[in-house]
Amino acid sequence: MSAPWSGDLAPRLARLRPDLFDLLFGECRPERYSAGEHLFMQEDVADRIYGVLSGTVEISIYSPGGRKLVANIELSRSLVGEIGVLDGGARTASALCLTDCTLVSLNRAQLFDKLEKNAALALAMIGLLCARLRWVSGERNDQALLKIEARLAKRLLFLSGILADKDGWIAISQAELAAFLGATRESVNKMLNEWRSRSLIMIKRSAIRVTNADGLQEIVDLGDA
Repeated sequence: MSAPWSGDLAPRLARLRPDLFDLLFGECRPERYSAGEHLFMQEDVADRIYGVLSGTVEISIYSPGGRKLVANIELSRSLVGEIGVLDGGARTASALCLTDCTLVSLNRAQLFDKLEKNAALALAMIGLLCARLRWVSGERNDQALLKIEARLAKRLLFLSGILADKDGWIAISQAELAAFLGATRESVNKMLNEWRSRSLIMIKRSAIRVTNADGLQEIVDLGDA
């Protein structure tokens, strides 16, 4: 039996297989959102689950003091907002469209109707939630056990795999990258400049390119030793 997600990076992105994604959202009309528009905010009432057709959605968590931590990036055929809709609780994070996005969505009643009628889809959602849990657990372990250098190198390798353009450039600012790590922009800037001098990466305005993935992986491995 094939896994309910697809692609080498899918457990991190927690995508449904294309056929199951279509089964879930096949009757929905596309909804268009502009870059910078929020789908929902942390602590909002969870009333809809979203499927990404195109574009990039940022999932972020905010501390009571307003400090931002980027939890994940969602791409085509990813689900957004499933946890709150499934348990009926508040949103656990905020979802922001980083680019112009086309999405589809279902309300809670529609979602449960689909799950009750399709055992394969229900099992796939369980698998997706397990993938989410493993991803969150891994992130927490990284925060606790890895030094900032290893966490940054690991994040750059991940982002290069899902966001890099045809020339290898990742469209992300150093401030945004720092938000992924819960670090300061200054500390990230210092490490990036050092890695540029070692030809591990290239930097231009609001973009980074990995030029030596093996070198970054070595930093990750040393940090995990």
